[in-house]
Amino acid sequence: MPLSITSRPDRNFYILTLTGQLTLGPNLKSLQQMAQVAFETGSPDALIVEVGGVRYTDSAGLGELTILYSLCMRKQCMLILAGVPNQLRQMLELTRLDALLPSASDTEAAKRMVKAREQKQKDLEGTRDSDEP
Repeated sequence: MPLSITSRPDRNFYILTLTGQLTLGPNLKSLQQMAQVAFETGSPDALIVEVGGVRYTDSAGLGELTILYSLCMRKQCMLILAGVPNQLRQMLELTRLDALLPSASDTEAAKRMVKAREQKQKDLEGTRDSDEP
């Protein structure tokens, strides 16, 4: 089954939903293109990639996810994988990319992760401000 990608903005998030195979092929580059569209249309706090519908991922697909990570870092935007299937999770763990590409059980959990991180950053900034004379 070829890769299919749908996208939608959701408040301060941009969500990409993937189904099919995340493998080397003509549709793989469209993932990067869809992410770039997200950044051209706004400045999301996070790019959430729903991968629960991905049936198989090869090294090219994994490489494409790391390219998404690089795009997000340049735009100061979090990248979170939602609904990671076992085969992809095993690849992420084996390559230790699970430390680079955070994941959540679903889209709502991913949104909570972003909000918690933003709150933590605000708390740290408040602590630094109170430490100054």
